[in-house]
Amino acid sequence: MLAVAVLAAGKGTRMKSQLPKVLQPLAGATLVERVLACCRGLAPARQLLIVGHQAERVEASLAAVAGLEFVLQQPQQGTGHAVQQLLAPLAGFEGDLLVLNGDVPLLRAATLDKLLDQHRRSGAAVTLLSARLANPSGYGRVFSDGGGGVSGIIEHRDCSDDQRRNNLINAGIYLFDWQRLAKVLPRLRSDNDQGELYLTDTVALLGHATHLEVADPDEILGINDRLHLAQCEAVLQERLRRHWMEQGVTFIDPASCTLSEGSRFGRDVVIEPQTHLRGTTSVGDGCRLGPGSLVEDSTLGAAVEVLYSVVRRASVGEGCAIGPYAQLRPGTVLGERCRVGNFVEVKNSVLADECKVNHLSYIGDADLGVNVNVGAGTITANYDGVRKHRTVIGAGSKTGANSVLVAPITLGENVTVGAGSTLTRDVPSGALAVGRANQVVREDWSGAAASAGGSAAPAPPPGSP
Repeated sequence: MLAVAVLAAGKGTRMKSQLPKVLQPLAGATLVERVLACCRGLAPARQLLIVGHQAERVEASLAAVAGLEFVLQQPQQGTGHAVQQLLAPLAGFEGDLLVLNGDVPLLRAATLDKLLDQHRRSGAAVTLLSARLANPSGYGRVFSDGGGGVSGIIEHRDCSDDQRRNNLINAGIYLFDWQRLAKVLPRLRSDNDQGELYLTDTVALLGHATHLEVADPDEILGINDRLHLAQCEAVLQERLRRHWMEQGVTFIDPASCTLSEGSRFGRDVVIEPQTHLRGTTSVGDGCRLGPGSLVEDSTLGAAVEVLYSVVRRASVGEGCAIGPYAQLRPGTVLGERCRVGNFVEVKNSVLADECKVNHLSYIGDADLGVNVNVGAGTITANYDGVRKHRTVIGAGSKTGANSVLVAPITLGENVTVGAGSTLTRDVPSGALAVGRANQVVREDWSGAAASAGGSAAPAPPPGSP
């Protein structure tokens, strides 16, 4: 059997954040969520998270993770002290214990598979991950016999100058025989520079220790500050872009674009520079996104174009064109071959096939039938100060420029709305609706103003002769 323990009790003071370090976001997921995800394929019998700083907040963020057990470390007195807190919850457990750090989020599942395989084949009491770094400063050094055996681990601050020349470092990832580890945990001592209980000291106490050197040192990058967070984000983004380029997605300028792990792409998709995908987003075959666009938690059908626009929690049908400078807000559903153009905002609305909203319009809480043409500057006035109301526009209808439809209102099919109209009542199918103030024209206005010494008389009220 296998148990997994994740160390997540630290304060992370160098992050200079109100969030606990393990809850910092990385490509759409928290650090600790990423750590838990990387070992999911091992199917552990037990999963334990050791919490301390802002424990309630950390627990609340992971409340939906099935089977996750929380263990409190209070106060925090080092990694050895953290694992000592497992003595009671794992009493009687027979199997292996994998110890991970909640701030090391880039581990690959395949690496953990190799670690578990080597550990069980070797019969070692502990197998740890190691890596060779060009600059190992700050990391504990692993001292090996050259055949994979480990004689000891010394923290950087406790190393002599000669020992610091060793560039084989401890990644802080361990696989223990739990029964043997439980026997030596009470023997840990804090006689070191930090006055803490080091988990690394168990290696010498256990005797039979081996290490697995990772081929890609990026996997064991830990996060202590914002610089480290940015470095890990860059590594993860490079992995995601490389994966999708191998699947046939074209990135014009890969380094300028970011993805979420929930992004999915069809064939022959082109991603222009400065385009970003967030959350769970599906992009169909032949789409062209960007430049300068954001798509989040949305579904795009085939052959959709999004130019300099924002699409959030929306569904866009095949062959639609969005932008430039359009915004599809949550609840927007576009049928096929719709056009949402310059400076148009659509919110919580359903537009059937072939609808066109080309310029400077707001469509909120509305249902538009097939082939509706919305004129420039049209607004659905959906809010009465207390509640939102819907606007319904039937198939084939068209609105003139600068129209206002005051909801709740229904326009039938093939309705024409005259430019500049403000409508407050339903309109039957096939009708022309015009609702505007009477136009007033006073001839020779400039001459009358001049004869009055430059003082013009006030305009007559609307409708006056």
